[in-house]
Amino acid sequence: MSKQTQQTISPIDGMVYAERELATNEQIEAALAKSVAAQREWKRVPIAERVNICRQMLAYLVERADKIGEELTWQIGRPIAYSPFEIRRGFAERVNYMCDIAAQELADIAIEPKENFQRFIRREPLGTVLVLAPWNYPWLASVNAIVPALLAGNSVILKIAPQTPLVAERYAEAFAAVGLPDGVFQFLHIDHDQVAEVIKDSRIGFVAFTGSVAGGHAVQRAASERFIATGLELGGKDPAYVRPDAQLEATIENLVDGAMFNSGQSCCAIERIYVHQSVYEKFVEGYVELTKQYRLGNPLDPKTTLGPMVRTEAADKVREHIQDALHRGAQGLIAPTLFPKNQKGTPYLAPQVLVNVDHNMLVMSEETFGPVVGIMSVKSDDEAIQLMNDSRYGLTASIWTTDADAALRIGDQIESGTFYMNRCDYLDPALAWVGIKDSGRGCTLSTLGFEAFTRPKSFHLRFRI
Repeated sequence: MSKQTQQTISPIDGMVYAERELATNEQIEAALAKSVAAQREWKRVPIAERVNICRQMLAYLVERADKIGEELTWQIGRPIAYSPFEIRRGFAERVNYMCDIAAQELADIAIEPKENFQRFIRREPLGTVLVLAPWNYPWLASVNAIVPALLAGNSVILKIAPQTPLVAERYAEAFAAVGLPDGVFQFLHIDHDQVAEVIKDSRIGFVAFTGSVAGGHAVQRAASERFIATGLELGGKDPAYVRPDAQLEATIENLVDGAMFNSGQSCCAIERIYVHQSVYEKFVEGYVELTKQYRLGNPLDPKTTLGPMVRTEAADKVREHIQDALHRGAQGLIAPTLFPKNQKGTPYLAPQVLVNVDHNMLVMSEETFGPVVGIMSVKSDDEAIQLMNDSRYGLTASIWTTDADAALRIGDQIESGTFYMNRCDYLDPALAWVGIKDSGRGCTLSTLGFEAFTRPKSFHLRFRI
């Protein structure tokens, strides 16, 4: 019987960019066995050595960031003007931060002295961590789990989305090149059914998943027969609120970028904006003019600022959201004819700014995941808070104001894992990355980020009986 394969269709030209055989059951079994054996030795490696290997892995990838960026552009369509920086900036920042704090955060927790006793709590690794990573930010989403898990003494098996198989392979090359012991990091190209069986396997100690809400439910179902934890970073419908005192020019610039970068294909992209009525018209005018300056085209052209969406089906979903809004009375302020590359039946989609929107429209209630944003006028902070919270998602939210006291007061009432003032669509590795409601559960990065990948083990030593 011939082996099953997966294909990566490039959104640039619709051609097969990569094809990989799926792992057989025998290969999966071998990977699990190797992972368990390797982890027994890896957990004994001093933390300083683990840190050194992770830093060397980073240096290896940064040195090759241009090549990796071009591969990423072919796989997902992100403009080449931006794609290398996923490694050079965000990836590097996260690796370095978690390496910087590893020794302190993974150290034994000492208990107050007690005569005749020594007592402490040790952070034990969980064993083998299964990382299920998405295509849209494959390096950034995966590193949140891979590096902290390895630093904590776990082994890792990575299953990356079929759209970005080369990311998993480049990780493996980098770790091998810098001397990570064989079996500590592995990857598997496997399908959904195989993933479910791996999750059910007793040798998996934790599952870190980034993806859709439906995918999160599937992970939960697969893990339901076992007493293991799962970290779930799911979707978002992230709002922004522009107060009357916002620095308008900078606010517009940041919110356009927050909605349009990566063609809006980010879980924490700006998807809905609420603007105080006193600055609404001026904000919308500036937002539209800046959006019109984007250049939709071949992402291999350095002048392109908006590439194709990952698949035609993804672009069609966004088109459906736009049409639903227009049918219900919304107004589109961007003429698609301004973007000649825009064409139905392809993943090339013009950006759109919608007004006269409400929460009965898909574009304001469901994750659109495309270069589209809806803008509503509000009369007060209270109205903005109510609308921002009127969502089944809760990943990030932002407020744009010069009044920090007002920002904190409003932030305390917003239902989200991260709340920003005058910033959006950014992950600070010093802060916990977490979602609530249908945006998931669990925490990565920050000083809390090692907790998901360790368990406490108490040591209670009495010297004299």
